[in-house]
Amino acid sequence: MKPHYRLYTSLLRRQLKGMPMPQHVAIVMDGNRRWARGVGYDDVRIGHRFGAKHLEQFLQWSADAGVRCVTAWVASADNLRKRESGEVDYLMELTETVLADHVRRDHRWRLHVAGQLDLLPDSTARALKEAVTLSRDREAGDLTIAIGYSGRLELVDAVRSMLDEAAAAGRSLDDVADALSEDEISRHLYVPGLPDPDLVIRTSGELRMSDFLLWQATRSEIEFCDLYWPAFREVDLLRALRTYGRRKLQRSS
Repeated sequence: MKPHYRLYTSLLRRQLKGMPMPQHVAIVMDGNRRWARGVGYDDVRIGHRFGAKHLEQFLQWSADAGVRCVTAWVASADNLRKRESGEVDYLMELTETVLADHVRRDHRWRLHVAGQLDLLPDSTARALKEAVTLSRDREAGDLTIAIGYSGRLELVDAVRSMLDEAAAAGRSLDDVADALSEDEISRHLYVPGLPDPDLVIRTSGELRMSDFLLWQATRSEIEFCDLYWPAFREVDLLRALRTYGRRKLQRSS
């Protein structure tokens, strides 16, 4: 680490002391392919490898900053349906060999998975489920991997789950309608029981949410970063946390 970068990192950490901090940070890890092309790789899959390994660093930085809950968007449902099959296969391999393996080794995190697992290869779904089971009883922070994920489909699945539960209990549609509430919908989301994200960060310069956490992020602070995901640094996270803290302080004053 260069001396000026180390000094700036220390300055940011000092500035964060006493500021409001997000309990839950969600990250849209965008720009892996563009990063790979920009640094001269012909095979864009290399960007996914750097991106997957980079999440390990992000989790370290988050833990060091006191963030206890992280949601990371690995792949959308559209990505899995529309991307070239070789690229998708490689991304699934990385999910098994890098992401799931990291959770097995890093006892600071308890894993959850959000998305349509039936879109994944059997080996990928199995590796994630095993990591979820292995980490379930840890006294740790919560890491959610969003893969095969769509915010709209999550809401559709939540409503379907509510109706299935009501039908199994012999309840009528009138009963379901009378009991409908925000809390009831939240109870049927892919990962119920976690706090909504306080801060959502999207890399790559795109200024849109792209179907990510449509229900959960309605009150979140949003931070857009121009850097591609593999180039995202600890100082970029710390600056996003500082911006979050300043916004919260301004609203409370």
